[in-house]
Amino acid sequence: MGSFNINLNQSNTYDAIVIGSGITGGWAAKELCEKGLSTLVLEKGNMVKHIEDYPNANKDAWDEPFRGMLSDEDKAKQHVQVRSGYINAFSRNFFTNDLENPYQEVQRFDWFRGNQVGGRSITWGRHTYRWSDLDFEANAKEGIAIDWPIRYKDIEPWYTYVERFIGVAGEKRNLPHLPDGDFLKPLEMNCIEKHFADQVQDGFNGRPVMMGRVAHLTETKPWHEALGRGTCQNRNRCGRGCPFGAYFSSNAATLPAANNTGKLTIRPNTVVHSIIMDKNTNKAKGVLIIDGETNKTIEVFAKVIFLCASTLASTQILMHSKSERYPNGLGNESGELGHNVMDHHHNVGAMGSFDGMKDSYYKGRKPAGLFIPKYVNLNEQTKQSTFKRGFNYQGGDAIRKSWSRGVNEVGVGASFKDSLMNPGDWHMSIMAFGEVLPYHENKVTLHPTLTDKWGIPQLVIDAGFKDNEWNMRKKMKTDAQEMFEKAGFKNIKSFDNPTALGNSIHEMGTARMGKDPKTSVLNAHNQVHGIPNLFVTDGACMTSSNSVNPSLTYMALTARAVDFAVSELKKQNL
Repeated sequence: MGSFNINLNQSNTYDAIVIGSGITGGWAAKELCEKGLSTLVLEKGNMVKHIEDYPNANKDAWDEPFRGMLSDEDKAKQHVQVRSGYINAFSRNFFTNDLENPYQEVQRFDWFRGNQVGGRSITWGRHTYRWSDLDFEANAKEGIAIDWPIRYKDIEPWYTYVERFIGVAGEKRNLPHLPDGDFLKPLEMNCIEKHFADQVQDGFNGRPVMMGRVAHLTETKPWHEALGRGTCQNRNRCGRGCPFGAYFSSNAATLPAANNTGKLTIRPNTVVHSIIMDKNTNKAKGVLIIDGETNKTIEVFAKVIFLCASTLASTQILMHSKSERYPNGLGNESGELGHNVMDHHHNVGAMGSFDGMKDSYYKGRKPAGLFIPKYVNLNEQTKQSTFKRGFNYQGGDAIRKSWSRGVNEVGVGASFKDSLMNPGDWHMSIMAFGEVLPYHENKVTLHPTLTDKWGIPQLVIDAGFKDNEWNMRKKMKTDAQEMFEKAGFKNIKSFDNPTALGNSIHEMGTARMGKDPKTSVLNAHNQVHGIPNLFVTDGACMTSSNSVNPSLTYMALTARAVDFAVSELKKQNL
C-alpha cells in the first residue's frame, strides 16, 4: 500500500467528503473512490498506518511494566473507559483520552471512542451477523417506536457484497431468523465445546450452538491477498492491531482499497465543527473543520457528504450544525434527533468446570468462541410473557486452566509446584447479549455552556435500561445455568453484573431511519430528510437494535447508500 495523501488540494473541493474513518467511514471511502469520486476523509484523531503503527502487536506480558496492567496515570486519562475492563497497556493507545474529550452523564453511560484513523475497527469484537425480517418488522408488529423503512430483501445483496470483501468465518445453519452468509470456513470447536454443543442441542429444542461468525480470514481469496491480508494466526492479540491483516479493519482493507484508486485524501487530526449549508438550495455544501494541531478553521466543499463519525459523534455534529431552517440541528424537523439511544445489555450468564477429557488439549487461542442464536420470541411457541425481543449467547473458548490456578489453590512445596505445570481442569463460560428497546426518553443533548477544548458543546447523555431489559436478564441468567447443568459441568456459577448503556460498545439510534419525515431523521437510503446530499450510515441510523452485533448491518447500509448516492449524482438529483 502506498502512502496516504494527507494534503488538501488547492481549492479545498472534492466530489465527496466522508466524516470518520472507522468501519462505516472506511466503507464509504472505498465505495466512493472505486466509483470514481475524489474523496476527502476527515478523521478527528491521529494517523494509524496498517502494521507500521501497531506498536504492541508482538509484545508479551513481561515487555510492559505491571505485566500489561494500566498505571494510575493511564487510568486517570481513560477513567470512563476503564470501567469495562477491556483496556490494558497493550491497547490503551487505540482508546480516546477521556480527559481531553469530556461529556456529561445524567445516567451512567460508558462511551468508548477510538479517535484515530481506523477508529474502533482496530478494536471491535468482529462478530458478524445478518439481520432478518424478524428484526426489521419487530417494531411495526409490536407497535414500538416506528417501522423500519427497509426489509431484508433490500439489504440482502449488500450483506453478501460486504461479507465477500471483508471475509467472514462461519457455518451455514439454515436458520430463518439468522440468515446464512457468504462464509469462509468456520473456526473449529475443541472437544469440550463440541460436547457442550451436542448436549445443548439434544436437550433443548431450538437452541443451535455454533462457532461465532467473525470477520477473520480462515482462508484467503485473491482480493484479500491483493491487499496483503493473511490468515488468522490464533494469537488472540486482536485489540492491538493485527499485523497479518487477518481480521477486518479499515486500516487493513477498505482504506488501502480506496487509496489504490488514487482518489483518496485522508486528513487526520481534523475536528469537524459543523456541516455548511447552502440556504438557496437547502443542500449541504461542505464542512467547517478545525485543525487539531493549529486550531485554524478551514472550509472544505463537496457534492455529497457521508457522516460516519460513530453514533453519538455524528448526532453531535448534526445538532451543532444549525441553520435558519434547522434551528435545532440538521434534519431535526421531527424532533427525534438525539432520541432513541440503544445498545445491548450483557455481563449476564454462567460458567463451570468439566472433569473429563483430561487427555485432550488444543492449539492456539481462537479469536472467538461459541454462539447460541436467539431462541425466544421467534413465534407463538417461543413467546415470552415478561419481555419482548430476545438475546443470544457468546462464549469464551473452553480452556484448560494453567499454572496461574495455583494462586487460588491450597498447596505448598515442590510437588505442588510440579502439579501446576500440568494442565488443569476444563473451564468454560457463556455470556448473553440482549436487545434494548428504542425508548424516546433515552436521549443525548448538547450542554448549554460546557464545551470541549475546540469550543464544541459537550454531549449530555441521559439513557438507561428499563423493565423489559431487567426482566429479560432473569431468563438470560437461568437459561445459561441450565445449559451447563445439562452438559454435565460442575462448580457452575451464574452471574449477573449489570453495567450501563454503552458498555457493550454497540451504541445505536439518535438519527433513526423511517418512512415519515415527521417521525424520523433519515429515509430508506440513509439520506437526511430534506437534505438530499447528506447521508448518515453509522449506528446513528438504527431504528431498533436486535440482539446481534450490528457492524455488518452498518457496513451493508453504507455500501448500499453510496451506490444510491452515486446513481443520484449521475442523474444530477444531488
